[in-house]
Amino acid sequence: MHYIENLIQSIDLSSLQAILLRIVSIFLCLTIHETCHGLAAYALGDPTAKSMHRLSLNPLRHIDWFGLLMMFVCGFGWAKAVPVDPRYFRKPKQGMAFTALAGPASNFALAFSLMLGASAIYYHAPYSGLWDTLFEFLMSTAVLSIGLGIFNIIPIPPLDGSKVLGALLPDQAYFTLMRYERYGMLVLILLSFTNIGGGLVSDAIFSVYWLFVRLLF
Repeated sequence: MHYIENLIQSIDLSSLQAILLRIVSIFLCLTIHETCHGLAAYALGDPTAKSMHRLSLNPLRHIDWFGLLMMFVCGFGWAKAVPVDPRYFRKPKQGMAFTALAGPASNFALAFSLMLGASAIYYHAPYSGLWDTLFEFLMSTAVLSIGLGIFNIIPIPPLDGSKVLGALLPDQAYFTLMRYERYGMLVLILLSFTNIGGGLVSDAIFSVYWLFVRLLF
């Protein structure tokens, strides 16, 4: 019994709270991202995501647990890709590009909304531990959402940016790009561990973040 009491007392509740809030942030950003992919595809006439119950804000319908783990280990991760059937699109390549862009766009919109809420707290809420925690949660989640949006517009398969790039390429070049999609994740993991290009991504995140700060604070 004493062992259990000592174990409970040794738990750093602030660290535990930070971990739990981080998980909530990740769930929120990934869920919004994937749901908006599905909504964009549905708006263009593809019912696949809807028929598979992926037009949902329930994070359990979208979370890939290994991708979630990689987000903690490597600094980036992924969710279950929303199924999209381009045969429903009148212009398949353009439809795929629009569907792909909906994910990063939703992350920038989410970040702006979160920072708008943080701005309201900053200017109007009385100082307290609760408001301070909520402010920090909104701001840190906004940074995470911006990071997810920036990361996904990198034109490396299977990231969303590759679908946008594909819409600008001739058909033969597009199919060549998609043929190597299965190797893209290995490339991304390698780039993450070697930090090649990490400075450019960080600069882009910082630029978007400070743009929103200047607009809202």
